[in-house]
Amino acid sequence: MSWELKSDRPIYTQLIEQLELRICSGIYPPGSRMPSVRDLAREASVNPNTMQRALTRLEEDGLLHTSRTSGRFVTEDINLINQTRNKLAQEQVRIFLKGMSDLGFENSEILSILTDTVKEWSI
Repeated sequence: MSWELKSDRPIYTQLIEQLELRICSGIYPPGSRMPSVRDLAREASVNPNTMQRALTRLEEDGLLHTSRTSGRFVTEDINLINQTRNKLAQEQVRIFLKGMSDLGFENSEILSILTDTVKEWSI
């Protein structure tokens, strides 16, 4: 998964979101050791201080923890990971609903389109 950073929002916020996504999707599985700050910063093409700030925020949120001698690790708290996953999903749904509303769709039309699309996708 490549780092997709845009200039329309703070890089720090985008790093947090993308790291959350990588944890929730299993790229960084529960209990796994995270790459170093410098490696992550290099990979994302950002300043190490910016990456450190994002990682510190994820530690504050409980998704990461640091062992002084071993580095930084993803939480093993599956419930917390699932809560984060649901939060990310709700954000995506809000973005989708806003776009559909901007196109002039009513809630019933949106539900109908979703139902039809899920049926087609499941085949």
